[in-house]
Amino acid sequence: MTFKIKSSFIILILCLFFYKGYSQADPVKVIAYYAGNPATLDSFDIKKMDEIIFSFGRLQGNKFHIRNARDTTTIQKMVALKSVNPSLKVVLSLGGWGGCETCSDVFSSRKNTKEFVTGFKKVTNYFQTDGIDLDWEYPAVSGFPGHKYAPEDRQHFTRLVKLLRRSLGKNAEVSFAAGVSKRVMETGMEWKKVMKIADRVNLMAYDLAGQGTPNSAHHTLLYSTPMQPVSTDYAVQYLLNLGIPSSKIVIGAAFYGKIWENVPDTSNGLYQPAKFKSTIHYKKLVSDFTASTGFNYYWDDVAKAPYLYNPIQKLFVTYDDKRSVQTKTQYVIDKKLSGIMFWQLMGDTFKDGLLDAINAVSNPAK
Repeated sequence: MTFKIKSSFIILILCLFFYKGYSQADPVKVIAYYAGNPATLDSFDIKKMDEIIFSFGRLQGNKFHIRNARDTTTIQKMVALKSVNPSLKVVLSLGGWGGCETCSDVFSSRKNTKEFVTGFKKVTNYFQTDGIDLDWEYPAVSGFPGHKYAPEDRQHFTRLVKLLRRSLGKNAEVSFAAGVSKRVMETGMEWKKVMKIADRVNLMAYDLAGQGTPNSAHHTLLYSTPMQPVSTDYAVQYLLNLGIPSSKIVIGAAFYGKIWENVPDTSNGLYQPAKFKSTIHYKKLVSDFTASTGFNYYWDDVAKAPYLYNPIQKLFVTYDDKRSVQTKTQYVIDKKLSGIMFWQLMGDTFKDGLLDAINAVSNPAK
């Protein structure tokens, strides 16, 4: 073998090596939902986020509506933060829990849907934002009490996504949030059709226990347990089994906890009959719910989820901590998913918080 041939062969091998390495190390997207005031945005490291989602715009008639001057300022502040992080995507979200009362009616009409899409394009152009995240909770499935839903919502949702893609263009971000309950996963979407159009689905793998749940339980677990068959992994595997590309799946983390009261001192409070009490920001949880205030820390190695229990006050707390969000982020890497998102940024500490923990795994160089 001549020197020239040897050199060419070595170059080819190196190219294949680096190409393989690159393809296996595609960056994990870190996506933040934000529902807070504009001033607080400066308290977080925007360089550690790939996308920030304004939460939420609502429907007013057939139009996407920004509800007040503070929300307008928040969006403008988000866009201005591109001077700090030029690769940041700023996305506007429609809906939220309780925020899609008329979605079923409006999007049942092709004419009304076109009017919404045309109006949203104008909003995008005005703010110079990068796309839309649909947070309709939920098409074809009961969601917020009293909100209308119908089986036909499935087809209407697909049409909405298709028209948004056509209007906003191929470079715009078009995503949607989806609950991970069995009824949502099995009947809420035309998954194969809609995922051909959307950039990604943001799986809301939290609120899996809470108001209306008679027992203490994990509200944001990575893996299913005998007592909780629905989990992040359940939803991911469901989509993968349908043939949905892993590169279009984002899993969710919770920057908040949930508290049950009157929890018996059995099994450290987990899966016990109890009364749901309230939710709490992560930043408040780590400052107030400590060993010095009587809370013992536990780790469920099946669910890969933490919890706290106070045997004196009989309080049980379920939440995400640094260990669980890092485990979820590694899961994203291992499964070659698109990324990790969280609800919501305002719940985090300003320094050494969950965002930092995620980045330590997803983008250690940042």
